[in-house]
Amino acid sequence: MITTTTRQHALRAPLPGRATVRIASSIEHQAMLAARLTARDKWLLTLLHEHRVLTSRQIQDCAFPSERSARQRLRDLYLWRVISRFQPFRQLGSAPMHYVLGPAGAAVLAAEHGLEVKDLGYRHDRAMAIAHNQRLAHTIGVGDFFTSLIAGKHRSRWPGELVTWWSEARCARHFGDLVIPDGYGRWRTGDDVMEWFLEYDTGTEALTKVGRKLIGYARLADSTGIATPVLLWLPSSRREAGARAALARVHAQLDHPRTVPVATAAADLLSRSDTDPSPASAVWLPLTTARADRAGPRYSLAELVGAWPGIAPPAETVTTGVHPAEPDSPAASPFRLPPPTPVPPPATPNRVARKPRRPSAS
Repeated sequence: MITTTTRQHALRAPLPGRATVRIASSIEHQAMLAARLTARDKWLLTLLHEHRVLTSRQIQDCAFPSERSARQRLRDLYLWRVISRFQPFRQLGSAPMHYVLGPAGAAVLAAEHGLEVKDLGYRHDRAMAIAHNQRLAHTIGVGDFFTSLIAGKHRSRWPGELVTWWSEARCARHFGDLVIPDGYGRWRTGDDVMEWFLEYDTGTEALTKVGRKLIGYARLADSTGIATPVLLWLPSSRREAGARAALARVHAQLDHPRTVPVATAAADLLSRSDTDPSPASAVWLPLTTARADRAGPRYSLAELVGAWPGIAPPAETVTTGVHPAEPDSPAASPFRLPPPTPVPPPATPNRVARKPRRPSAS
């Protein structure tokens, strides 16, 4: 006879095949992971630590050849508690699975850098709290922007590749006293490299507030002596037109407008493209090379480097406004790790067990 107590006990039992938190932090579990985690798996851990959350589609676009291979590997990592997951509610349809760094993954990441898990500023409950954060959609939108650039290296005909992607948190650490971009990126096309700050607009802010952001970027350029383009990604062409008018008013009043190059693009332009839709395509309209009240020539991301010929090329290392040293404090601990490369390492081929050869007949 099955009692109520038995049924409740069964409900509290861990999922079949999934490690518990206690097991995930054990020496035996870490030893097991040492034999199973690939270079691509560990790269994914650094990406999740840097950007907090990525969807299954974003991870697939970055690092996997197919949906099936991504789904299978993510399931394994989830069962090993290397990553954790949640699925936000949607009124219509189903949202993709969202992934964050798991307890076992944090332990692996810390050990690789000779740190304790606490030095990463990691706690599992804080990692999962992004599921209820009001800025989740914005964070995912920024991730969509950058991961589509990473995926474009494999699928798109547009030249160049993304070589740097900083999170909003890292940008806040380095530039937060003046401005907090939604991301920082570098795009390399041959010998040309362009760096930029991303402002990802969801259409909820007042346009006057969007325009005033240029004041912070002007102060940053004055303090560093470096002119870094600001790229604004907007949800629609209508929103872009209004934003350009607001930006033009503020930009014209800056003391040194040329130190704050600005370009805008709208997401709905991608649906009109005859080629692979990507922010790398010819959707960018510089603010200072055409009148703000009419459409001008659109540039691809690779061509933007020539839209402002007076800008000095970025240094080999990322030094734009970066503080020379990180203070050794708990608040700075999440930034002790270097930013991960956006491009994953090559996938490890599956090891196929060979059957022993039969001795040949003589």
